Amino acid sequence: MRSIVLALAALMLAATGAAAADAAPGRLTGGVKYSLPAWFKTSFLDFKSDVEEARREGRHVMVFMHLDECPYCERMLRESFAGGESSDFMREHFDVIGVNVRGSVEVTWIDGAAYTERELARKLGTVATPTLVFLDLDGNKVLQLNGYRDPRALRLALDYVQSRSYRSQPLAAYLAAREKPALYALRDHPQFSNVTYFKGYRKPLAILFEDRSCAECARFHEKTLNHPDVLVEMRRFLFVRLDTDSDRKIVDLEGNATTAAQWARALGLTYRPAMVLYDEGRERFRMDGRLYHFHFKESLRYVSGGYYKRYESISRYNAMRREELARQGVDIDYSE
Repeated sequence: MRSIVLALAALMLAATGAAAADAAPGRLTGGVKYSLPAWFKTSFLDFKSDVEEARREGRHVMVFMHLDECPYCERMLRESFAGGESSDFMREHFDVIGVNVRGSVEVTWIDGAAYTERELARKLGTVATPTLVFLDLDGNKVLQLNGYRDPRALRLALDYVQSRSYRSQPLAAYLAAREKPALYALRDHPQFSNVTYFKGYRKPLAILFEDRSCAECARFHEKTLNHPDVLVEMRRFLFVRLDTDSDRKIVDLEGNATTAAQWARALGLTYRPAMVLYDEGRERFRMDGRLYHFHFKESLRYVSGGYYKRYESISRYNAMRREELARQGVDIDYSE
């Protein structure tokens, strides 16, 4: 009898394995084809030479680091580079050079070393596309923006670089001193916890920074924070939203008395909404740019599941996760 049971179990396992093998792999959807604007500088990707040429014209170099079919890249190019005031401003004051973060073309960076495009992206710590890297007239990196910026936020960053305000202050301080038009009324969410004391907190913690000048926050709530897949991952965190326009007193994880605005500036956050994820009392990942629902929920999972201990970067984790879901026949939607 025991041999018959074992034989049946083996047959069931074989059938299960065959069914899994026959399952159609998951599809990737939501990517958007785009082309870089024709006015981007034609470059041999020798950035020492590019900086020298730009310096003779009194211009800064902007490196536009992108990925094929990246929906965030397409949106930012369409909104801010294809036309309008910021497009004209960039064409006047910047030499913009495209670099594909998965490309294999050789690049000579400002340090004189040779890299492939992919290696350069890794060297610069690129964790999102598009990433904008700004070089001053001497080739020093003066600003890096990881991820999508809405048109107003991008223009403020462009003004910061073009005016050479980086010589006297970081971008976070520059933005804090600017006038803030009211664009958004803060929204509540069922997963938000009303907490202001964080000293010694060790479990997964998500701090969302918003303010009334956030042009993207309403859409972020509607499209991202209320997505069913995101809601599942949010429940694994103590999830707190802080208003950087408020002077309400807060105690951070190190026990420092502060406010939301002071905490955001100390972290160097330059965009709203911004999210900082903690586990075991330490920052593990931050989202200082626009993320659609899939990347947002996977960033939460990266921290709450402790995957940051196994993968040295979110990029490595995402590559593993894509393959895992594809094998399971799960479709991945990169759209908003």
